[in-house]
Amino acid sequence: MSTSSEIKYICPYCGREMTITIYQTVNADTDPDLREACMSGDIFRHSCPHCHTDFMVQNPLVYSDPSHKFVLYVSENPVSGIADFAGPLVRSGYRLRRCESVRAFTEKIQIFEDGMDDVAVELAKYDSFIEFIDNRKGRPEDVTSVEYQRVFDGVMKINIRTDDKGLTFHIPVGMLEEEIEEDKERYEVNDEDFPCVNSDWIISLFTEPAGNGVQN
Repeated sequence: MSTSSEIKYICPYCGREMTITIYQTVNADTDPDLREACMSGDIFRHSCPHCHTDFMVQNPLVYSDPSHKFVLYVSENPVSGIADFAGPLVRSGYRLRRCESVRAFTEKIQIFEDGMDDVAVELAKYDSFIEFIDNRKGRPEDVTSVEYQRVFDGVMKINIRTDDKGLTFHIPVGMLEEEIEEDKERYEVNDEDFPCVNSDWIISLFTEPAGNGVQN
């Protein structure tokens, strides 16, 4: 079951007060329409009734998908107050992650719905970025995003975008799984911590000689 509340909010454009509905929790199984709103980002999008301007409010949100057994916590800040139920969920086979942005949130839903390991996805994105730079296809500062697309026939599709072009990399999932298996300790994550498994996390694995990187 999903939960929401109405709050008073000041329009960031015209400065007038309004009432908006924000969701604290979303259950993808019981509320598929809200799942769609999460995937599009519309669950964070609001419109001022006075000046009719759209704006985003990224409030903390707990998103659960019992069918695919994962829980996502959307927040720029580390988990506080919801970690108490992490242990039982992890023991039940759930994957728990924190997402710092709406884009990371929507991508993580797609990754887990596809049945993929997000560690492998971040490794694929990292390898694609390095290849993009090393092969002189572009400069690091030109890259605007590195995005997971889908997996088809055991091959993962990663898109690298710049202001004026895009490039697609196709990476065999088996190759990624072998690389992770060969260095399990490096790629290990503790789900009970609601880790952020993202670009900063994967970069930290190769820049910090000790430990498994910063997860929170």
